[in-house]
Amino acid sequence: MPTIEDGSINRLARFLDLNVLRGELVMSNMANVDTPGYRTRDIDFRQELERASHAMEFADFSPVVRTVQGLIERPDGNNVSLERESLLLSDTQLRFNAGVQLLHDRFKMLSAAINEGSSAS
Repeated sequence: MPTIEDGSINRLARFLDLNVLRGELVMSNMANVDTPGYRTRDIDFRQELERASHAMEFADFSPVVRTVQGLIERPDGNNVSLERESLLLSDTQLRFNAGVQLLHDRFKMLSAAINEGSSAS
């Protein structure tokens, strides 16, 4: 018997979770802009989304957080760029909002299917 759930809700949930993680990393980077020796941290979003989509249980999935290479380092060893982090934060917020909208639309479709099925009986 086919199920209503095709995996899209789980994929969207993983997409949202990764956006939350990335947002936390970006905010941490911004908070440490004046910390000597602090290195910018991030995830490879596409790679982690691909890995997450193949994980059996998201709870068992641990994204790889890495230090970002190739950024300009100040004399104190800190390489946080507020411009980069601000752009990433905006991008992450836009992606998160789009994911929430897609999830909302998916639940709306499921609700319509359930209501249509209950009125047919």
